[in-house]
Amino acid sequence: MDAIRIRGGRPLRGTVRIGGAKNAALPLMVASLLTEETLTLGNLPHLTDISTLANLLAQHGVAIELAGGAPNGGHAGRVMSLTAGEIVSTSAPYDLVRRMRASVLVMGPLLARCGEARVSLPGGCAIGTRPVDLHLNALAQLGAEVELSEGYIQLAAPRGLQGAHIVFPVVSVGATENLLMTACLAKGETVLANAAREPEVADLARCLTAMGARIDGVGTDTLRIQGVDRLHGATHAVLPDRIETGTYAAAAAITGGELLLEGAQGAHLESVIDAFARAGVEIAETPDGLRVRRAGAAIAGTDAMTEPYPGFPTDMQAQFMAMMTAADGAAMITETIFENRFMHVPELCRMGANITVHGASAMVRGQKRLAGAPVMATDLRASVSLVIAGLAAEGETLVSRVYHLDRGYERLEEKLAACGADIERIRT
Repeated sequence: MDAIRIRGGRPLRGTVRIGGAKNAALPLMVASLLTEETLTLGNLPHLTDISTLANLLAQHGVAIELAGGAPNGGHAGRVMSLTAGEIVSTSAPYDLVRRMRASVLVMGPLLARCGEARVSLPGGCAIGTRPVDLHLNALAQLGAEVELSEGYIQLAAPRGLQGAHIVFPVVSVGATENLLMTACLAKGETVLANAAREPEVADLARCLTAMGARIDGVGTDTLRIQGVDRLHGATHAVLPDRIETGTYAAAAAITGGELLLEGAQGAHLESVIDAFARAGVEIAETPDGLRVRRAGAAIAGTDAMTEPYPGFPTDMQAQFMAMMTAADGAAMITETIFENRFMHVPELCRMGANITVHGASAMVRGQKRLAGAPVMATDLRASVSLVIAGLAAEGETLVSRVYHLDRGYERLEEKLAACGADIERIRT
């Protein structure tokens, strides 16, 4: 099993190319199930989650072609063509779905196109309850018959799907994406109220519109979809990954370095940029992306609370906490999205961090020095927070279970090493 070894204390300097957003690419790939024509996606990241979903789509009958690559031998900017000419299976088996929660997104499109779907209850990171009932209750309002049996979700729409006015009881990115895709092929108008506003949802809506969908309210919390008889193929570029952007910004800040995050878009990161500014970290727009550097001698302790977009993203909480472990002062970090997303705290404390958890909040008292230690990743964002802390720690940090990391970060150790980090992947 792979691990990542880091010898900290080196400021990061150079350029990091920001890849396509994983959280946008996954639903975009699923959208290929809605048409028999080819959907071509550009700027696709090369990640484990992408491969996992590609395998799932292939068993449904989607023909997949992959092209493109970076001149340096990497995989940046890949292009994937997906053609679901014939759906050969409407069943998504446990062995594939358990590896990644986003697999549950196939159930709506399969139901809309084929009138039925059988999807295993999902897996993914163990960061708290993410109830699939939000999806199922909304699909039922469109006319789906829902049954849970032996760990599988059975869906049928013998009379077709009919548009409805759906109010989500809580904001859910996954449920919004699932119902957005499904409603495109339902009859009549569907209104999704209290919909997620994340840039990745808007990116999906733009792609669906290019495929012939009729969607109003993109970027707001109310989406109106006029159902159409069929969608057609399209070409769409995945937007830059705002979480990867914020992750490298935290790495630059904690090491006292300076990075150009090539291709990054500040418009998708306003809450993160604001929090970093309060911490004394400058993130400035340039013609090529965003430039990050620490304004003063130290990071200032700064509070943060995770919220649905446009609030501070839960997927940046662990990285921000890692940055705060080396701050001058204290920071209160509150998690409002997931109830079990402080699993990185004990590992950061192994490196000398001073963090006290009180329910949904963590008090982080910045330390003058962190010390390298063997640590273990528990989920995707937790794993990269340990890497960030390791970049600033004295001595050697060994991060194990980095398969979590590979789900969402492309060539992380290569990108960091190119900017001066002493980091390498090893086989333990």
